[in-house]
Amino acid sequence: MKIGIIETGRLSLVPLAVEHADEMAEVLSDPALHVFIGGTPHPPQALRARYERLVVGSPEPSVTWWNWVLRLREEKSLTGTVQATITAAEHGCAAEVAWVVGTAWQGRGIATEAARGLVAWLQEQGVQEICAHIHPDHHASAAVATAAGLAPTGHWHEGEIRWELLPTHSPADDGGTEAGL
Repeated sequence: MKIGIIETGRLSLVPLAVEHADEMAEVLSDPALHVFIGGTPHPPQALRARYERLVVGSPEPSVTWWNWVLRLREEKSLTGTVQATITAAEHGCAAEVAWVVGTAWQGRGIATEAARGLVAWLQEQGVQEICAHIHPDHHASAAVATAAGLAPTGHWHEGEIRWELLPTHSPADDGGTEAGL
């Protein structure tokens, strides 16, 4: 499997590059984005160093890190990120996914569109199991997960609820995605 550009209605999910750090530092600069995930916004230099580590990939051979920035094509601006951590699973590959959209772009369905596109693309790549971990008070993220076909389970991980892809969900359920591989 190889990471590629994922195209959705309004977005291009572009594989992360170190060059995205300066613009993304501004996109992710609101401390409110860190309420549920912890930490503080990274200044451009620190984010650049983080992206340098991410694009090299996981140090564990059995784990693959895929990270994309979200480009809102009409505005020609970056608006957030999605990521998938891929591991070997009992029946193929499993992915843990996450998303974040900058405060200035929230409330426009961008996270939902990106998460749906990511889930559909992962399924097209043969990923069998998809999950996310969401803070129980993060209602917006729970709504995104639901729209992407995930449902909460009774399992908790580090204070967050594990959400898993419903077995009956397929990319055709939401119109699929056009994947530029």
